[in-house]
Amino acid sequence: MEFLNRACLQAVSADDFQATQPYPWTNLANSLTPQGYEALRQSLPDTVQAEKQVGRKRGYGQAPHDRFLLHYRPGVSISPMWQQFLAELQGPVYQDFLRRVLGPRTFLPTFEWYYAWKGCAVSPHCDAVRKLATHIFYFNTETDWKAVWGGQILILDSERRFKAHSAPSFDELKITAAIEPRGNGSLFFQRTSHSWHGVRPLQCPEGQLRKLFIVTINVPSFQVWWRKVRGKDPDGYRLEAAA
Repeated sequence: MEFLNRACLQAVSADDFQATQPYPWTNLANSLTPQGYEALRQSLPDTVQAEKQVGRKRGYGQAPHDRFLLHYRPGVSISPMWQQFLAELQGPVYQDFLRRVLGPRTFLPTFEWYYAWKGCAVSPHCDAVRKLATHIFYFNTETDWKAVWGGQILILDSERRFKAHSAPSFDELKITAAIEPRGNGSLFFQRTSHSWHGVRPLQCPEGQLRKLFIVTINVPSFQVWWRKVRGKDPDGYRLEAAA
């Protein structure tokens, strides 16, 4: 089975992407094949495999990003469908897409599943410098996630008034787009010193989860090298999952 919608990726103009303001981003409709999307949605990892992160301190005074987080490493148990998809993300079709829109670089992808519950939020932030780009795939449908519950990914414009290592509030930033994370779609954006984004607190009922799968496109840096020397991946996780 093929998961990535090749036509969708090929339709992304590198010039238009790089010219997008306030930083390069694009919201891709039908980024997966219909069969691939449904197969992945039906076989998402369970929350029992994930770490529940609550109140974890962030740098620069930014508020915590509460969530269930499952970080992929060799040894993590996932379905054959997800194993195939991760292999495809490291294969020529996706790598060619990355080189075309981001330039000829060495890419070190890492993979995570994020599940968030009522009250969870993502405070405005810019990603770490080692993260050249991020690709967020949506795994809620209109049936299991209502728009009134929130969860929109906000593309924020700082008008270059804040350093990346700071903690502006939503009210101090201009919302230039609110991306609805439902259905077969994905948000792809490039990290810059002003690539602010966030999510306001979720208003869903108890027991409902906002479900995302995130590909982080890391590039070699001293931090990444030093972590590798210590047996860790670019995100700082041990390369082998605990037995």
